[in-house]
Amino acid sequence: MTVFSPRINRVAIVGGTHGNELIGVHLVKKFQQNPDLIARSLFESLALLANPLAIAAVRRYVDTDLNRCFDRGTLQKSEANLYEEQRARELYQTLVATEASKVDFLLDIHSTTANMGLTVILVNHHPFNLALTAHLVATHPAVKVYSAYQPGKMLTFLNSLCELGFAIEVGAIVQGTLQADLFFQTEALVYTILDYLEAYNQGHAANQNELTVYQHLKTIDYPKDNQGNLLGMIHPQLQGQDYQPLHPGDPIFITFNGQTLYYEGNSTVYPIFINEAAYYEKGIAFCLTEMRSLQLQELSR
Repeated sequence: MTVFSPRINRVAIVGGTHGNELIGVHLVKKFQQNPDLIARSLFESLALLANPLAIAAVRRYVDTDLNRCFDRGTLQKSEANLYEEQRARELYQTLVATEASKVDFLLDIHSTTANMGLTVILVNHHPFNLALTAHLVATHPAVKVYSAYQPGKMLTFLNSLCELGFAIEVGAIVQGTLQADLFFQTEALVYTILDYLEAYNQGHAANQNELTVYQHLKTIDYPKDNQGNLLGMIHPQLQGQDYQPLHPGDPIFITFNGQTLYYEGNSTVYPIFINEAAYYEKGIAFCLTEMRSLQLQELSR
C-alpha cells in the first residue's frame, strides 16, 4: 500500500494554454462564471485562462508555444522578451512560487486535430496520478492514457510545474472551433477528477489494480527534402488511426507523386497525434508509443 499523506488544498483548472483550443477556454469561462460547479468542501478550486492574448486572437500562441516555456531557464530569466515567456513566469508566480499561492493539483485542458478521443497525458508516474487516472478510465472507459514521462528528461509543459496533475487532450476537433459532445465529455471528466480529490481528502478514494498506458517512444517527421520541404503526407490508411496498432510494413506516408512509404520498425507500435495540425512546425507527423500495463499499489491517506 502506498501512503500519500499530504492533503489536497488547492486545485487549478487551466484552459487556453493554446489560444485556439476552445473547449478548455470555454470550460474555464463557464467555471469562472459558475464557481459552484467546481466547488468542493475540502479544497479550493481555481479556474484560469493561461494565454489571454492568444485566446483573444484565436491563435495557438502569440510569440512562441506557451506549453514549451516552463523550463527552469525560461522561468528564471531576468527579462522575458516573448509574451509566452512572460506568461510562463506569471503562471509560475500564481501557481507554485509561494506557499500561499501553491496549488496541489494542476489540470490543463487541451484539444487536438488528431483523432485522440479523450486522452489523459501524464508527465510523471506519481502513484497519486496513476491511481486517479486508473479511476478515470474505470469510470469513463473511452479514456486513453498517454505517458510522456521519460525518466531523467526535463519536460517543459505547464503540468511540469506541479507534481500532481496532468493534461486532458480531446479530439479530433478543428482549431478555433467548439464541438458539443467533446465539450460535455470533457466537463464530465473534470467533475470526476474533482470528486476523486474530494474522496481522497476524506480518506476513501477508489483504487484500481492496474492501468494501461501508451508510453512515448519517439516522434516521426514527414518525408522532406534537404531544404525541409514536404515530400508527402499521412497515408489514408493511417489517417485517424490513433491508438490503433501499426505493424512493420504498414503504410504511413504517401508522396505527392503517389509513392507509398512504409513503417520500417521491428515491432508493433501505436501511433498517436497523427497529422496534428499544430505539429507541422515542430516536425512531427505522429508520435509512436508502446502499450504497457502498470501494476498499481493501493493508495491511502
